[in-house]
Amino acid sequence: MFAINYSTLRENMKTYFDKVTNEYETMVVTRKNHENVIVLSEETYNNLMENLYLFSHKENADWLTESKNQLESENFKIHELIEEADE
Repeated sequence: MFAINYSTLRENMKTYFDKVTNEYETMVVTRKNHENVIVLSEETYNNLMENLYLFSHKENADWLTESKNQLESENFKIHELIEEADE
């Protein structure tokens, strides 16, 4: 995350927007006497919204947390994929 003021952003908008999209950075635009503004890439925003949705339901959150714990404790098995025959 990095912060810049509104005037600097206005002078170098393409450069800063490229940094946000290409480097997955979050940009804070500071403004005098106003609240700051956060700039995210569309991909970062979509990822955030998907995670918010997935964790907004207790059953999903519990299942995902348990799956993550199993992965981290190496409590899983690797299987070969079974290819189906063409019909």
